[in-house]
Amino acid sequence: MSPVSVGRVLRRGACAGAVGALVVAGLGSGVAFGDDAPQTDYLWIHAPSDQTVTVAPDGGAAQYRPLPLGIYHYNDGFTVTDGRVTVDASGLAGVAEVAWPDNCTPNDAGTVAVCDTGDVPTRYSPQVRLRTRAVAGAAVGAQGTVTYSAEATGGPDGTLVAQEGSAETTVTVGSGVDLGIGTPQDTTGVAPGTSLTVPYAITNTGNETAHGFSLSMWATYGLDVTTRYPQCTYTGPDVDGSGMTQVTCSFDTDIAPGATVELPEPLQLAVTERALYDRFDYDVEPLGDATDLDSSDNSRSWHIDADNTADFAVYGTSASGAAGDTVTSGFRFANHGPAWAGDVSAGDPITTIDFHLPEGTTATSVPKTCHNAWTSGEDPTIGHYACTLPTWAKPDLDVSFPFQLRIDRVVPDATGHVTTRAYNGTPLAFDANTENNTAEVIVNPSA
Repeated sequence: MSPVSVGRVLRRGACAGAVGALVVAGLGSGVAFGDDAPQTDYLWIHAPSDQTVTVAPDGGAAQYRPLPLGIYHYNDGFTVTDGRVTVDASGLAGVAEVAWPDNCTPNDAGTVAVCDTGDVPTRYSPQVRLRTRAVAGAAVGAQGTVTYSAEATGGPDGTLVAQEGSAETTVTVGSGVDLGIGTPQDTTGVAPGTSLTVPYAITNTGNETAHGFSLSMWATYGLDVTTRYPQCTYTGPDVDGSGMTQVTCSFDTDIAPGATVELPEPLQLAVTERALYDRFDYDVEPLGDATDLDSSDNSRSWHIDADNTADFAVYGTSASGAAGDTVTSGFRFANHGPAWAGDVSAGDPITTIDFHLPEGTTATSVPKTCHNAWTSGEDPTIGHYACTLPTWAKPDLDVSFPFQLRIDRVVPDATGHVTTRAYNGTPLAFDANTENNTAEVIVNPSA
């Protein structure tokens, strides 16, 4: 398996279905509007663009495969209800058939149904759980199409209608292996020192035997992978500076169609004293030349929220000079632990540090992770810079942010202010010691 970067791993959550529960500094789902701006809203259909169904065996019926879908809107300023999705499966004739769930009412032919979804959320969740399977006689490679339309009550005009043709699913008859792993339940409030068992069972829902499989696993800095299999290699967490533990494995176990296998022994994780907001990602693939029929259930993310704290602190400096001089000043950031902290969902910076310059000074050189953040309403004579850290901050991290400040005019005890906060502007929820979240940068102190 090829190496995987930290950024890629931290962005895998959307594909793996593990989103939002542990965002350190996540943004809300709503959209802010000015008082006089016209508000808009849109209805969207979320359905897989492709699905593979296994060919029917001679003299038998093919297995049903799940086809989940749902609708959502984007402006949480509106309440949207009475969602209705029309599913047109007539394009599957001679290829596949659909089994309708209880919230769908099909027509007499059983090819088109109206499905009730109830209240419409602003984030996708599966509300209609269709099942599809190949019909007898459909050959490998045969294809058909399912199309969708949707409407709901609400929005600025009282009714929302999804854009026509915005979603459809191409169903293909195939033959092969289909390995999958279940979705784990996110875990919160875990005490450091706890041992957790990863829910790792592998099922083959394809129609051919998988002759071995590979596993890839990634654990963030607050987790240790304590189970050691001879079929695996282990790297990290500090080999490449990423803070990630990476594990790659190869097992020669056969998995027959419909069978479920476990690992040779339970996979254990240790929640360390560094843990806070952590994540364990894992992936399964068939070995050899086998191609997995449906990769949507091959990867999972398990978010683990420890009952722990990190102590973020900032420290100021002082400097002196005459008018026209340029002095080196700025501040330091430190994480006194005991936990690391990282945004393991979105991969955004873990903190923003605001620096309002001392009166009478102008920044002539700033660190590369800082940018001008002056906004209307602030004193235009006082410079404001926002500085960020990487996605994570390990315990004992100590970073300097040197600024070159030109003294335009001498102001005795000119005081700049430094504040560390969450990336989205809120306080740092995990930081129990807020007394060291602010500091002063003084130019020409009188004492």
